Amino acid sequence: MYYSVRGNVIHLGQNIAVVECGGVGYKCQTTINTLKNLKLNSEAKLYTYLNVREDAMELFGFYTEEELSAFKTLIGVSGVGPKVGIAILSVLSPQQIALAIASDDLKSITMAPGVGKKLAQRIVLELKDKFNINTSSDSTIKGTKAVANVGNISKAIEALSVLGYSSADVSPFISTLDPNLPVEQLIGETLKLMGRN
Repeated sequence: MYYSVRGNVIHLGQNIAVVECGGVGYKCQTTINTLKNLKLNSEAKLYTYLNVREDAMELFGFYTEEELSAFKTLIGVSGVGPKVGIAILSVLSPQQIALAIASDDLKSITMAPGVGKKLAQRIVLELKDKFNINTSSDSTIKGTKAVANVGNISKAIEALSVLGYSSADVSPFISTLDPNLPVEQLIGETLKLMGRN
């Protein structure tokens, strides 16, 4: 029903942003990642999803279309409701979610509040086929840009785990690199990025 809302941000709270459009304040439940991009009393555009239940209508807003697409994909998994979708996208970017699914990284997914090991396994299982691995172009989770050459990334993550780094430690850094780089270069660049942080 609503594709997006654009207007002045009049309130920011815990997982809440209120955008005033034409005199009406739209309360959007959102992620920490989206909140980081919003400023009070500044104009913003949020891509929205309207969740209709018997007892409520809830509007969810996202700073990017990729985040909205990842949210819709996540809530398509049985047992994942909008609140869990928001929780996952508050700790992982759409690219990191795609990487976690491709590399069976349950630990990263369970970092989200309310997500246990069984639910993380279900997310990986149900979304694995929706993650199209294509070595010549970007992969997508229903339009979410993700990592292309998952094989090299997985090998690099595995090698880094031998050095004592967990998937959760390296995922935020390795997901920013070109996935078509050789495994050795991926490892070296990831260690450099981690050293800077």
